Amino acid sequence: MARAEVRALNGWRPARVVQVRPESDTARTLVLEVPDWPGHLAGQHLDVRLTAPDGYRAVRSYSLASAATGPGPARVEVGVQELGEGEVSPFLVHEVRPGDVLEVTGPLGGWFVWRPGDPGPVQLVGGGSGVVPLVSVVRTHAAAGSPVPLRLLLSARTPATAMHLPELLRRGADQPGFSFEAVWTRQAPEGDRRPPARLDAARLARAVLPAEQGPTCYVCGPTAFVETVADLLLAAGHRAGRIRTERFGAAR
Repeated sequence: MARAEVRALNGWRPARVVQVRPESDTARTLVLEVPDWPGHLAGQHLDVRLTAPDGYRAVRSYSLASAATGPGPARVEVGVQELGEGEVSPFLVHEVRPGDVLEVTGPLGGWFVWRPGDPGPVQLVGGGSGVVPLVSVVRTHAAAGSPVPLRLLLSARTPATAMHLPELLRRGADQPGFSFEAVWTRQAPEGDRRPPARLDAARLARAVLPAEQGPTCYVCGPTAFVETVADLLLAAGHRAGRIRTERFGAAR
């Protein structure tokens, strides 16, 4: 895909890349400067459009990691996990540099969102890069000084592949009302007594808020992960109307 200056047109607006932060060997956080950002809620996403020299265009959706913000000039963060056969994610992970200008539109999504005024408690469950919009919730919770109990359970292959892990560990120790736990499916940290394993009913029950507390649950990740977690939550007594899901497939 060619780099090019773009103008706001039909809902698309220019976003200048001001920082590229590695999250792992195959994942990056892109910090975008958007002069006329409409504002967004925690849990929303935006679309990125790339145009090749021959005019071919590809559009993909990426979750916002930055805390909710109002309209006006803003810096927003998106998380990108590379997919081996993807058209867009390899370019964003390996080729994009500070100073490049991307086309974006958004924010998008109105169901998988959290507002500081929403009733609590809140349970977040993320699989792999599905943690990105949940980080937005965690940051918004902190920025608002929300008293709502907030818990995040992350399932990732290894600590080296977990996006935003240092921040989440720090916030889990310091942020009032927030707790964090991780489950490793391939390799656990040195000294961890729990062997690597996928989430099952027993592990989920130990890690999430109990159904009796009536939490609103936000589950994000690959389709199979989201469906499994949603089924486990239902089996544990959580109400279907309080389980919100966001899933993604392979077209990234």
